[in-house]
Amino acid sequence: MMRLLIIDDEKNIRNGLKTMIEREFPDQYVIEMAGNGAEALEMYRKERADIMITDIRMPVMDGITLLGQITAETGGGKGPAVVILSGYDDFEYAKSAIRYRVKEYLLKPIRRDELFGILTRINEEWHEEEHNTRKLEQETESFRRELRATRLRGLLMQGDVQLDHEAQEELCSLAVPFTVGVLDYHYNDGTRMKPGEVQGLVERLIGPLEKTFAEILTDWEGKLVLIGSGKQCFEDLSKQAEAREQKGLLIGISREGRSYSDIRPCYKEACRALQYTFLYPQANVIDFSNINEGRVNPLAPEEELRKLLNMLGTDREKEMKGLLMVIFQTEQLKQLDLSYLETVGRKINERVLDEVFRVHGEASVEVLKLYRMVGNMYNFRHFHDYYRSLEHLLIGVNDYILRVRSVHTEHADMNEALKYIEANFSRSINMAMVSNHVSLNYSYFSEAFKAYTGESFVLYLKKVRISHAKKLLSESRSKLEEVSVAVGFESSKHFARVFKELEGISPGEYRAKSMLARYSLHEDKEL
Repeated sequence: MMRLLIIDDEKNIRNGLKTMIEREFPDQYVIEMAGNGAEALEMYRKERADIMITDIRMPVMDGITLLGQITAETGGGKGPAVVILSGYDDFEYAKSAIRYRVKEYLLKPIRRDELFGILTRINEEWHEEEHNTRKLEQETESFRRELRATRLRGLLMQGDVQLDHEAQEELCSLAVPFTVGVLDYHYNDGTRMKPGEVQGLVERLIGPLEKTFAEILTDWEGKLVLIGSGKQCFEDLSKQAEAREQKGLLIGISREGRSYSDIRPCYKEACRALQYTFLYPQANVIDFSNINEGRVNPLAPEEELRKLLNMLGTDREKEMKGLLMVIFQTEQLKQLDLSYLETVGRKINERVLDEVFRVHGEASVEVLKLYRMVGNMYNFRHFHDYYRSLEHLLIGVNDYILRVRSVHTEHADMNEALKYIEANFSRSINMAMVSNHVSLNYSYFSEAFKAYTGESFVLYLKKVRISHAKKLLSESRSKLEEVSVAVGFESSKHFARVFKELEGISPGEYRAKSMLARYSLHEDKEL
């Protein structure tokens, strides 16, 4: 409610104004009254008013002197909205008070509608000013927070970033000891929640973050970074997430920091702790203090990686899976240092998968899609999800290599079959003889032959025989019966039918046409 001070030496006027205003604006003003300027000044000093309605001529201290005193004491700052009461004879004198930011003038006797109109305008201006002030304060606070977050983000990215004195003082104001927490959210399929949504989720779990955490920002990878007064606030958040079945919310907690220079090391510790949730399917919060002791970090298994590469394409799936377990040392998985798994994952990409694609070319779209996903184990919520996908990828790559080798072998078999046909077309050969020659199943050979040549075995053999027959018809005087036998036909009648079927003319017509063409060429040369 707004505070309104009525100042007039006539009691009836004071009471009349108070009654009119309370009836027209119920529950909107806290109204106080004074009989002169000196009394009003004391009241104002105890508790400032938002609006003053004051007479000009009063004993002890008049209205103009009162306004001058208030203006002097506020130092020219924001004072009350002033409405001056004056008689007709005082009006010119009252106007001199304009320097005291007088809003309106009311001539006595006072008209109700004029008074209410003035108060309504003052109310509107007051609320608008309050709104603008709050908006400016919010914008200023938002800018301050963003500037602070930007400084912090720079500090997280570069430990040696130079901070000005103001920034250092601001960061030094952090309550100590403090703890840094890094938060992320993974869905069941491994995809991550958007950064802004993570913050919204946390706020739904525990309320406004500003009440619990000193600093709130998002790092350049989109993870939510919170700085709290201790570890308990993060553990409470974890319990809330578990109670609401938000199992995808993961939290890494640093050790305690005691100065702004500890912010980056604590952030890195929290990030590393967050990564260790990769090894623990049931844990959604990891404290960095608990992950350093007793970790095993063996040398990279170079020999086993070489064997794995050699196994691909041999169709030894069971042995390959067993070797993968040895490479990742799955029996002591929870005792392994995470850097060992990171090294092994990187070497599988570089020494095994990249080498396969370099030698054999790119695989199917499905295999390449899985390869891009498996390329970074942190694309997965837990290690077992990554491991299972890696197994599927290796099996897919194994099948891919087998197919590539099969195609190469098949091409070699088909080339050998074509050579055999070319060498034996004059004999009475058939598809069974040729498939036996290249040691392929009859039905498989039939499909593979058609896929390779684009034609059935019978049509291909006919074309080879007719091709050789055309050469004999053009270059020799052998009879048609002799030509048909020479190219493998059982009868000249069958030969003639097939020849016309493929060439559109009879063997005799082809010979006559060839002879005419050869005679014409001979005459052209003589001329």
